[in-house]
Order: sequence, then C-alpha cells, then structure tokens
Amino acid sequence: MSFLRAARAALVGQICFRRILAAAAVVLAVLSLSCGNSSHSTRAPNHNAYVTLRATGQVLLLHINGATGAITLGASTPVVEGTSPNGLALLPSKKFLYAVNSQANTISIFNVASDGTLTLSGTPTQAGGSGPDAAVIDPSGKYLLVTNNFTDDVSVFSIDAGSGALTEVAGSPFFANTDPSEILFMPSGKFVYVTNPGGYGMVTAFSFSNGVLTQVPGSPFTSGLGASGLAVDGSGRFLYVANPSASNPPPYQSTTGNISGFNIDSVTGALSTMLGSPFTSTLGIGPTAITVDPSGRFVYAVTPGSSSSIWCFTITPTNGQLVAATNSPFSLAAGELFALIDPSGNFFYIGSQAGNGIEGYTYNPSTGALTVIAGSPFSTGTAPGKMVLSE
Repeated sequence: MSFLRAARAALVGQICFRRILAAAAVVLAVLSLSCGNSSHSTRAPNHNAYVTLRATGQVLLLHINGATGAITLGASTPVVEGTSPNGLALLPSKKFLYAVNSQANTISIFNVASDGTLTLSGTPTQAGGSGPDAAVIDPSGKYLLVTNNFTDDVSVFSIDAGSGALTEVAGSPFFANTDPSEILFMPSGKFVYVTNPGGYGMVTAFSFSNGVLTQVPGSPFTSGLGASGLAVDGSGRFLYVANPSASNPPPYQSTTGNISGFNIDSVTGALSTMLGSPFTSTLGIGPTAITVDPSGRFVYAVTPGSSSSIWCFTITPTNGQLVAATNSPFSLAAGELFALIDPSGNFFYIGSQAGNGIEGYTYNPSTGALTVIAGSPFSTGTAPGKMVLSE
C-alpha cells in the first residue's frame, strides 16, 4: 500500500472511531435521562383544576404546575349558602363547567374564561331529582348525567354546545336502584355504571344511546357493602369497585373493605365477577375512592388517615386480576373524597376531609411507589367535595 493510501486509511479509521464515540455518547445520555426520571414519563403543561367546597357553596379554581404538580389557589366563585355543591363535570371543550348542588337540587352552569376563571351562567337548572350527587359528561360531550340519591334515579340532560344550557331528555330521570352515588362512563360511551352503597352494595349497569339509559340484563350486580368509588381500565374490559364496609375472610379478617373486580361484556355491558375477586390488602380500613393510572398498569384505592391508607395493585393484563404492589399498602396521608391521576400520568391527587385539602404525589411508573409532592398537602380552606382536571 502507498504512503497516501495508508495515510487516507488511517484518517478514515480515526473519523469512524470518532463517530462511534459520538454515537455512544448520545446513547448513554439518552439512557441516563430515561433511567434518572423514573417518576414522570412526560412533562405536562401548566393547567387548571376545580374543586367544589360544600361548606361554603363555592367552586375553587386551582393552578397546577406541570413540572412539579404543586397546586396554588386561584379565584373562587361567590359564596352561595344552602347549595352544598359536590359533583363536578367539565365539558371536553373546556368552555363550560357544571356543579351539582346537592342541597338545592340544582345544577350551576359556569362559563370558563381563557385563564380558567368561572362566571355563573344564568339561573341554575333543576336537577330533575332530589339529592343530586355526582355528575359525568359522556365522551361525545353532548350529554350530562347526574345521580340523585334521594329519588333513586339518574337525570340525563342534553348540552347546548353554544351556550352550555341543559335540557332534560325524554324519559329522564331513569330509575337507578337504591341510593345511586358514583357514576362512570366506559371509554366507548356505550355503557354507564352507577354504585348503590345501600343494602348489600350493588352496581347498576346501563346501556346508553342518544341520551337514553336502559338497564342491561342482570343489573344490578352485587359488589360489596358500601359500594362506593369505581374505575375502569383503559381497554374498557375490567371494572373495579371499592367496597369500604365489606368484611374479608382469613387471612384478611383484620382488614375492613375490599375491591370487587368485574369483567365487562363488550356487547351487552353485563358484569361477571372476576376470578379471585374481591381483592383486599393485608392492612387498612375502608377504601372509598379508586382510580386506574393512564397506563392501565396500577389500581389505587384510598382510605382516610395515614396508616396503610393507600392500596396499590398491579393489573394482570390477560384477566384483570389484581396483585398487591411491592410495599403496598403505603402508610402515607390519604383521604376518602376522591382519587385522581392526571392524564399525562405524572401526578396523583387525593381529597382529604380531615386535612381540608388535597394530598399530592408523584408515582413510579414501574413500581407504583409514591413520592410526596413538595408543598403537599395543599389546603383548600375547607374540605373539598369533588375535583376535575382541565388538562
């Protein structure tokens, strides 16, 4: 080989080696970033949330830091005595917010400004039943559904897309068995599930079409004493219900409360009890609120207090069965009012009656372990009712 060819070969070798080193450095940097950030998959933008304040008759605006999950208080609506707002529902367009006034038997409609502040729109609408409690909007954004505790039914309203005004549909309210409480839509919008805490603790199941609710065959379905919060996995195949007053057989007899797991019939919406259900924890008492993380991997059920207060389970993808996560239950401050995880899967919020506020956590997407957000708990002045996120 000539001197020039040898020199050229040596130069090419050096360039290739440098490129390999550069590529390796990029790969190592990416791996370092991904391994070092086990609590958050993506950074969400700053956004708003809302909570009802039952004692004062207000709705409070919350500002959420997308990087840290920390909450700061925004403006609240004027005090309105004798309303006791609880359930909240935010239209997907984020133009209108609905607050269910349990004591006044009405629904307040708020216009949502670009900065998140609320302005009452006209006179509150009659709820269509007595003791309205929880509210949900169907995935299409065309209908608002409200459970009525004292009249054992569910009211359905069509939503005017321009004004947000509500019109009760023909046939509403629809019978929903004793003491209907929490309400949940399937992601498909085809089925609706309502918990009935009284008696043996049931779940009433409906098919939903053009604003009409029709109970599915076999409804209501037995869940457990005090059947309360309910959650569905992202695929719409499995339903989980928190039963805070249910007793458990050995070796869990020292624990009160459990979680029922149901398989959902994709054609009829009927429920069948999952193998191994109910699922419970080795310690803890009375789970009331429950949620599934956006990845569909974890179920969290929360209880009052701070001792064995947060139950965490992994979902078996093939059959929906729950398996306790490592170190669950977690002895961290929790609450009985609500359990919410933001759509980005970064932050977990729990409503606390005792703490007059909101407990905030990040969670590890691999293990489910929780870490307290700096500044938590975030005081709302008085106990919150329900919370919705605007993200």
